Amino acid sequence: MSESASLTASDTSAQKKPAGRRGRVRSTPKGRQVDPQAREEVRALLGAEPRRRDLLIEHLHKIQDHFGCLSAAHLAALAEEMKLGMTEVYEVATFYHHFDVVKEGQARPPAITVRVCDSIACELAGSHALLERLPSLLGPGVRVLHAPCVGRCETAPVAVAGQNPIPHATSDEVARAVQSGQLKHPSTGSVTPGHIGYEAYRAGGGYALAAGCHIGERQRADVIAAMEHSGLRGLGGAGFPTGRKWKIVAAEPGPRLMAINIDEGEPGTFKDRYYLERDPHRFIEGALIAAWAVGIEAIYIYLRDEYHGCRAILEQEIANLQANPPFAIPAIHLRRGAGAYICGEESSMIESIEGKRGEPRLRPPYVAQVGLFGRPTLEHNMETLHWVREILERGPEWFAGHGRHGRKGLRSFSVSGRVKKPGVRLAPAGITLRELIDEYCGGMLDGHELYGYLPGGASGGILPASKADIPLDFDTLNEYGCFIGSAAIVVLSNQDKAAAAARNLMKFFADESCGQCTPCRVGTVKALQLMEQKRWDAPLLKELSQAMMDASICGLGQAAPNPALCVLKYFPGEVES
Repeated sequence: MSESASLTASDTSAQKKPAGRRGRVRSTPKGRQVDPQAREEVRALLGAEPRRRDLLIEHLHKIQDHFGCLSAAHLAALAEEMKLGMTEVYEVATFYHHFDVVKEGQARPPAITVRVCDSIACELAGSHALLERLPSLLGPGVRVLHAPCVGRCETAPVAVAGQNPIPHATSDEVARAVQSGQLKHPSTGSVTPGHIGYEAYRAGGGYALAAGCHIGERQRADVIAAMEHSGLRGLGGAGFPTGRKWKIVAAEPGPRLMAINIDEGEPGTFKDRYYLERDPHRFIEGALIAAWAVGIEAIYIYLRDEYHGCRAILEQEIANLQANPPFAIPAIHLRRGAGAYICGEESSMIESIEGKRGEPRLRPPYVAQVGLFGRPTLEHNMETLHWVREILERGPEWFAGHGRHGRKGLRSFSVSGRVKKPGVRLAPAGITLRELIDEYCGGMLDGHELYGYLPGGASGGILPASKADIPLDFDTLNEYGCFIGSAAIVVLSNQDKAAAAARNLMKFFADESCGQCTPCRVGTVKALQLMEQKRWDAPLLKELSQAMMDASICGLGQAAPNPALCVLKYFPGEVES
């Protein structure tokens, strides 16, 4: 047989054999097929919005808000529309608490969701009774969920019906809101009564300072020096000196970006919301001054999802500013969180702004070096920028001179718990808890005596009443195993137990751990199990705490043991018998 005949016979023989795994011809493309209707619905929702990777979370919000959940069909359509792998979209959507991913064959969640905050301030105010009563009162058509801190601790207990926060909530008030369809924040779609709008802010001298900077009335070096001399430190919790941070980022090669952290998820903290609801342009002007001084190309504002009213305010006021800017301003992008406490950590926030899971980065000492989109990034808490204008107008000595007991500056204390007048209290840095309660909060509630307090929210530890005369400021609490953080003060009385407060906080950390590192993911759950025992295994709990503090990637796992360790140190009688 000739060679050509042999080849022909071989080819014919091969054609007659059943196709192997590699030779099988598919009748449909590989992977999940996109439903045509879902594709059109997603395209209609996104409209002309860019399909960039960093907008993934924003686009997920659009689908969640419109349909009440994220169906598998819509996730597949979004992945196709954004040219992303289905795995990428799914892993981001399932990371955040506020996205309801519904797989094929699963039931959609009820159309109405009521979230009841059960963090420390709300638990003290009776949120557990709400959680027990509401499911039967509202019926099967309403989903009732426990929620971590929603940033309204001064009005505890708080329930959120849809997107409508209900302060000092009772079962009947929540039921009335649901039955009457009051499911949107009162400010959504309109001007929030009481906040200073763009025109009023400018009429009161707003943006004149920033405009002066742009026309050369001030020099960058002088402004940065003034911020250094003021003693202003980061007010989100870390306390890094503001002027020094500006100097560090300005020295990095451009282009540079700014990320403003308004995630404010620390239980007990609500100061950023307080200022946003009243004077939003003051922090925006501070951001523009910082952007000018450091040489910032674009500003990204990361706002926690629970602040629906603040988002409406910022969307409106940023649009007003951009429509009639007093000078050339950098691009300002407002990004919406999705219910993840971990995104208050700066590198997690940056990941989330980029449209990813909010997992902390292993990174160099300063975010300035490897920041947003790989560029040098100036990261700030909102309240830090709130003070920039006033410091520069009044002089750095004005701010520095307000301290007490040898300290410098002013602090916005978020005060909740057993006091007569909870709320944001602007007081001298270094004030003691006893002075803060007596002079700014109207004293303890009738029938209550001071027993202990959280000086820095969930992660700052717990101190007894005998330590109520320590100056409250950066570095003053370190020797006691505590820190002030964002100055979230939760006051406990003789009707409370420090061990119960610590359990509440550890449960919060266990729920909010991102799961990336084992010491935090496993350690918080194990610590909670140990703390649920009547008698705590102190040696084991201390050993576990040390492992978490030494080996966790970020501050969540590193600080989570603080409340438990403080109970063992200052309230041993509660857990030894």
